[in-house]
Amino acid sequence: MKSVASVVASLLLAACASSAIGAEAAKPAAKPDLAKGQATSTNVCAACHTNDGSRGSPANPILQGQHPEYLVKQLTEFKSGKRQNAVMSGMAATLSEDDMKNVAAFYAGKVAKPGFAKNKATVELGEKIYRGGIADRNVPACAGCHSPNGAGLPSQYPRLAGQHADYTEAQLVAFRSGVRKNSVPMAGVAAKMNDREIKAVADYIAGLN
Repeated sequence: MKSVASVVASLLLAACASSAIGAEAAKPAAKPDLAKGQATSTNVCAACHTNDGSRGSPANPILQGQHPEYLVKQLTEFKSGKRQNAVMSGMAATLSEDDMKNVAAFYAGKVAKPGFAKNKATVELGEKIYRGGIADRNVPACAGCHSPNGAGLPSQYPRLAGQHADYTEAQLVAFRSGVRKNSVPMAGVAAKMNDREIKAVADYIAGLN
């Protein structure tokens, strides 16, 4: 039989071990390394998104100022196949979780230049949809999730303000057709919109700031 002293000692050791594990778990996550993020941007992402994620080709998204949580989510889903794109899947496959966090923080720390709407004939329609939705088809206002000025909500909804209209339009069409599958709410919204409405709201979003 164990002595009382032996039992007490065992309990104390167990308590200390438990405390050490708890302290380890409570340690804050390491801060993203912006220098490494910049290196990833330059070496991996620059060909499509420019060195700093700024206003490159209208077919590719502006990454400057985007919420880092959203960027990490998209990269993770490209890597896993939940979001499909031949180019991005290949690029994301080379990135570790830390790489993703670092490059996302690098882009998030930049301030994107303002964009502008190009089609004066559809600005009113685009604003109506963005701010009020399409009532007769139960299409919610974009502003409800992405905020009135397009800033979005960190870790929930992406920033849209100033985004290339061509890119936003392409994503809405992809959600509508089922090609892009990584957001059930957006697929439901886009399914109820026609080409003219999608084009109008995408152009309006380009002018938000």
